[in-house]
Amino acid sequence: MKYFLMFSLSFFVFACNSKSQLKVGDKIPSFQLKDQDGNTFDINTVLGKQPLVIYFYPKDETSVCTKEACSFRDAYTAFSQYGAKVIGISSDGVTSHKKFAEHHHLPFTLLADTSNSVRKLFGVPKTFVIPGRVTYVVDKQGVVVHMFNSMKDGEKHVTESLEALKNMK
Repeated sequence: MKYFLMFSLSFFVFACNSKSQLKVGDKIPSFQLKDQDGNTFDINTVLGKQPLVIYFYPKDETSVCTKEACSFRDAYTAFSQYGAKVIGISSDGVTSHKKFAEHHHLPFTLLADTSNSVRKLFGVPKTFVIPGRVTYVVDKQGVVVHMFNSMKDGEKHVTESLEALKNMK
């Protein structure tokens, strides 16, 4: 019984959503990170210009993360038709992102959040020690219009995002 209670408490602490997790209606925080080419990406340079699809994922080259990234790649034309910029963020470094983008021909921006500072700003929850998989659709003004959280169904992040963009029009 003691171990069950410790496990339950640990699950509650590590798997539950953060109170500070961004929700629909919240404005996204300002941030800067390095992209897969080593350039500094400042979110403020794209706010006010186009809708954004910002997706947080656990790790480059893992099964679900690769399927998710390739689904975003395969739907990239549809995202472009909505004028949306797709941005993937994980704690992997610039070199890892560069290899991942080249290996899978990813046409969108990957950002290296090696300190998990932006993940914390967005309040993206963890499942035990695994970083969460959450996608935010953001309007031109920087306001979250849709949020989707699923660790297992990486490809559904794409369909959810496209539907949210369609509903914005």
